[in-house]
Amino acid sequence: MQTKPFRIGTRGSPLALAQAYETRDRLMAAHGLPQALFEVVVLSTQGDRITDRPLSEIGGKGLFTEELEQQLLSGDLDFAVHSSKDMPTKLPEGLVLSAYLPREDVRDAFIGAAAPRLTELPHGATVGSSSLRRQALIRRLRPDINVITFRGLVDTRLRKLAEGQVDATLLAYAGLRRLGKQDVPTELLDPKEFPPAPAQGAICIESRVGDDRINGLLDAINDRATFDAVSCERAFLAALDGSCRTPIAGYARCDGDTLTFSGMILTPDGARFHEIETGGARTDAVSIGRAAGEAIRAKAGSDFFASWS
Repeated sequence: MQTKPFRIGTRGSPLALAQAYETRDRLMAAHGLPQALFEVVVLSTQGDRITDRPLSEIGGKGLFTEELEQQLLSGDLDFAVHSSKDMPTKLPEGLVLSAYLPREDVRDAFIGAAAPRLTELPHGATVGSSSLRRQALIRRLRPDINVITFRGLVDTRLRKLAEGQVDATLLAYAGLRRLGKQDVPTELLDPKEFPPAPAQGAICIESRVGDDRINGLLDAINDRATFDAVSCERAFLAALDGSCRTPIAGYARCDGDTLTFSGMILTPDGARFHEIETGGARTDAVSIGRAAGEAIRAKAGSDFFASWS
């Protein structure tokens, strides 16, 4: 019988904590366990501490995971909860993404002070975003807009918007919903015109390879449709060597035993882009994503990627 609490690792932001508590609550319900058998352990990461520079300048996605992964490998944590889109495509040896919670809404939320819709912003308006994908997609749709790097927690960005530092910003609608801020957006962007980041809206759980006790615990809350869809998207990202330095969008949907995938790569200025749509059996999710990445890379040609370096 389990007497020692399971130790759940997380970052300390309100959104990260909401995701950790959702994971804990799902495990309690699935296994009939009391809250006392789960301990949420908050760790500060480099990505949380360094907020005055773009992630692309200071190391990319791994800055949000390294401290948690060190504690996982040492055995000080039993598993860690992450926003899937923050995860590097290559994990440290010995770790695996073992489960995903049911995916939230994948759309990007536009929050406008100067206008309620992205297309209605005045000429030369300033939009703040920390995502190179969002920056490139904004420039693709509205090349007249001034896009600036805009980092910080959700409440920090909303405060900066209210103070007039920018005319608008974009955030993941999934995160706003998890924080109870679903009424904040002035527009939800169509994923066909403004495709999401790979793995956007999905919470993943990272654990140790071969830890059958923990992985068996987590399997009870693993959403297979989300697992397959995000595995496809991460394979697409990996084939393109995607990171926070690269504007890449990708979205897979499961329907019964089949999976459809759409992806896009852009130059940072949004002036050039390539798209791909494909699909197949869900059992081939990783192969579909990898093949899509290789195909779009070949289609774009080597000169397209010079702007990514």
